[in-house]
Amino acid sequence: MTGDVAVLGAGMRPWGKWGHSFVRYGTLAARAALADAGIDWADVQSVVGANTVRGGYPGHVAGATFAQALGWQGSRVTSVYAACASGAQAINTARAQILSGLADVVLVVGADAAPKGFFAPAGGDRPDDPDWLRFRVLGATNPTYFALYARRRMALYGDTPDDFARVKVKNAAAGALNPNARYRKAVSAEDVAASAVVADPLRLLDICATSDGAAALVLSGMDFARRHGAADPVRIRAVSTVSPAYPRTVPDLPDIATDSAAAVGPAPVAFRESIARAAYEESGTGPEDLSLAEVYDLSTALELEWYEDLGLCAAGEGAELLRDGATALGGRVPVNTSGGLASFGEAVPAQAIAQVCELTWQLRGTAGDRQVPGARVGITANQGLFGHGSAVVAVR
Repeated sequence: MTGDVAVLGAGMRPWGKWGHSFVRYGTLAARAALADAGIDWADVQSVVGANTVRGGYPGHVAGATFAQALGWQGSRVTSVYAACASGAQAINTARAQILSGLADVVLVVGADAAPKGFFAPAGGDRPDDPDWLRFRVLGATNPTYFALYARRRMALYGDTPDDFARVKVKNAAAGALNPNARYRKAVSAEDVAASAVVADPLRLLDICATSDGAAALVLSGMDFARRHGAADPVRIRAVSTVSPAYPRTVPDLPDIATDSAAAVGPAPVAFRESIARAAYEESGTGPEDLSLAEVYDLSTALELEWYEDLGLCAAGEGAELLRDGATALGGRVPVNTSGGLASFGEAVPAQAIAQVCELTWQLRGTAGDRQVPGARVGITANQGLFGHGSAVVAVR
């Protein structure tokens, strides 16, 4: 137990394809978070930015980028990169600064103006780059990777394309209620089945799009929050950023191989399961305490995997949990009440921050038509390339 930090403000703008700079999106989200917190920009002591990247390489030092856009005022600046987990790493960095006494108030920002279509590697020959290798040598694009996971679930557990379609239907129903979502339209299983095959068995509506988007948080110490008049704020209680352990019995791209299982025994838990477990241990909570979860639904099949990794059900039971309605709005543990990436699309530096925005609004009781009644504990789950994973536990 390392101590709570308060979420004083959460800010977003609607995601989509707007044709503007990521700096504009991030600045708008930051101003919204500051307004929500009732904090003047001049009072922010540190800015932590999740880097906007292209093809796996940092493209902009986001902390300084947003501090400059808001107007230099002497704050500390920090920039982090952890692929799709960059936003959670930024939250963790801000949290460490607060708990160590380096800052009372920290602004966390992530934003992107994503290229059209599926992500591709940066140009040039880089044979020592595993991300380049998996694209150029294996031909393993992101949709191929998602499809391999789907096929694995079908082979091991008997999941079907109809099960995958149910995930999209559920998330689209939640996204239709979210004013910040890019796609705000209900989708039927028939719509999913009628969409084009991208990587068998997954169709276009099984896979998230790329988007322009931004999200921001204002975090503070608990003493500052009370002095600021926030007697009972949403609190971040744990941030897990653990790495994999060898041997990895199920390779996660871009890792193509693992070390020898003959020399090293299997890890007690798989990588994604270990991400959530570390967050539960740090926060003193467990899956039985959850009111809701926001998970990284790059594809419909991967969402089912997260149910099991979070401990909401046993391995192989994710589809059954979905069919029972447990993860839908009104269910036992709603998952992706925001609509998930299915409704937002990917804006890499922003998405893990956006997940915590959703937890904040749910735990405050201000999520409108998608509100989970009496929400008290929420978790996010996220995974990025190169062994980056994250989970954030927030409580009220």
